[in-house]
Amino acid sequence: MSDTIYREIIIDHYKNPRNFGKIKNPDFKSEVSNPLCGDKIKMFINIEDDKIRDMKFMGCGCVISIATASILTEKLKAMKASEILRMSNDDALSMLEIKLSPNRQKCALLGFWAIKKAISGSHGVKK
Repeated sequence: MSDTIYREIIIDHYKNPRNFGKIKNPDFKSEVSNPLCGDKIKMFINIEDDKIRDMKFMGCGCVISIATASILTEKLKAMKASEILRMSNDDALSMLEIKLSPNRQKCALLGFWAIKKAISGSHGVKK
């Protein structure tokens, strides 16, 4: 993917994040933050029969953290929660199809970590 297309996709998802907002009565929710930069992502998820039925996020942070949370919620919606829990950080980064420095990878993975935390059961808050 060219740098120009990468920038356009990231800027579009930052300015118009998909799945941004709150689910009124989520099955699971979580919040993760990066204390080094101040980015925060809150994730709200509904699951039915192990399948993600709805996923929304709210947050504040850099362009990368908001844009990649938007991209990942689009790509992971309708997947099985059990499949997402088996995914690695590298799997999530490959879904983004963008090159990032190691420092920017932490920003890019914030949404993924919030999703996994929410559906893990041990860290998410079950309503």
